[in-house]
This record gives sequence, C-alpha cells and structure tokens, in this order.
Amino acid sequence: MADFGQYGRRRKVKGGIESQNKRGAFGQTWWGRHFVTAMEELADPGRIARGRTYARGGQVLTLGVERGQIYGEVQGSQLEPFSASVTVDPLSQGEVSALVGRVRSNPGMLAELASNAIPQELASTLLPHDKGQLDFDCTCPDDGWPCKHAAALMYIAAEHIDASAATILTLRGVDLEMLIEDVGECEIEFDREDWFGNEMPFPSLPRAEFSPAIEDLDPLILRRAFRSGGYEEFEVSSAVADLVGFYRRLGE
Repeated sequence: MADFGQYGRRRKVKGGIESQNKRGAFGQTWWGRHFVTAMEELADPGRIARGRTYARGGQVLTLGVERGQIYGEVQGSQLEPFSASVTVDPLSQGEVSALVGRVRSNPGMLAELASNAIPQELASTLLPHDKGQLDFDCTCPDDGWPCKHAAALMYIAAEHIDASAATILTLRGVDLEMLIEDVGECEIEFDREDWFGNEMPFPSLPRAEFSPAIEDLDPLILRRAFRSGGYEEFEVSSAVADLVGFYRRLGE
C-alpha cells in the first residue's frame, strides 16, 4: 500500500500565505502554542514535519475561519491544490452563558479579550485540549490524521491566532462584540488601553456573616479547660457565658 504521507514533491507556488515562522516552534503566544500542541500530540511526526515545511514554504494558498472550522487550500504535489479543513467543536449555548458569567465576574478578562489576548483562566473553555474536540479532513489521498496539508493549515492558523486571539473566539462560536455587549450589562466599565486592569476600581468586599468563634468550639473541651484551672462548676458556667458575650460584642 502506498504511503501518501511521503508521496510526491511539493509543487512550488507563488502568492501563498507567507509564514512568519522560518525556524523553531510555531505558536509565539501561549494560546497559539497550546493550539498547535493539541494537534502535534495526535499526529505522525513525519507528517507534522512536512506540514511545517509546507507552511513555511507558502504552500497554504487560502485560509478561512468560521464557527467550528478552519479551512483552506494547500498546494501539494498535484496540479490542483487540495482542500483541507480542521474542525473544532464550538461552545454550546450553555457554555457560552457560563463564559459570559465568568467574564462578567472578572472584568479584567474582558479587557484582555478585547486586546487580542486569551486570559489564562479561560484556557480550558476556549482552547481544544483533547482529541475528541478536533477533526481533520483533506481531499488528498493520504489517510493520515492529520495529513501534512491539514497540519500546514493548522500552523498558518496558529499564526493568525497569535496575532488576534479573537480568531479563537470565532472558531469556538463566540462573537467578541456580542460578548462585550452581554458582559457590558454590568456597571463596571473597562479601558481598552488598560488591558491589565491596573487602573480599574476594586469591587467592594462582601460583608462576611459574623459567627462567634466560641460557637466553633467543643463546649465539653472548653469546660474541661476551665476546670483544669481549679474553677468550681458554677464559675465554669459563668466564664463560658462571659466568653459568649465578649465574642458577640466583637461582631457589633
């Protein structure tokens, strides 16, 4: 059986998408690297290496990103380019609602997203982290998963994700502007220039419900401690009552 993963020399083309990466690992941001690693852990090392060569050689001709899918044309060894795609599960409506709730409770996250960064706290929600969330397809005859064409497409997509984290939001089915509007229902505003949130006001601290510390103590052990000091039983009862009163005053 022919190994199409090794088959044919790539046909050089002009006008392909120029990769910013000329050597070393793809993924210059932590989220871009996470995205690439999710694929590399699944793929055959040889196909991955050829995918990097294709990406750096301008073999990826087109790139598109929409809800749930990355797609594009990749020039291989044949006259016509192959159509490759990477499918990523979009977030469910419930997951989007949970995302809005998390961002609303921490406005600094929204400032990061609006500044083209992915907050570390949202990595498990927005970034693919197991093989069940990824799928690959290509019109080439290679049955590799992924083939070198899909791998090349993934590497070029990672560079776009490096440059704009909103690409990840689009892929997972989250519209940044709608997210800003949904989160914007809260009263706290954010400054796009202050994306670390250094100038943002702190939310008011919640008022903790007062509970006298003595209520957390074992009454038998407490009375035993008083008795060890040589107190009579009526004095022990009086001392315990006094302590209860003192602790309650602390909460006033």
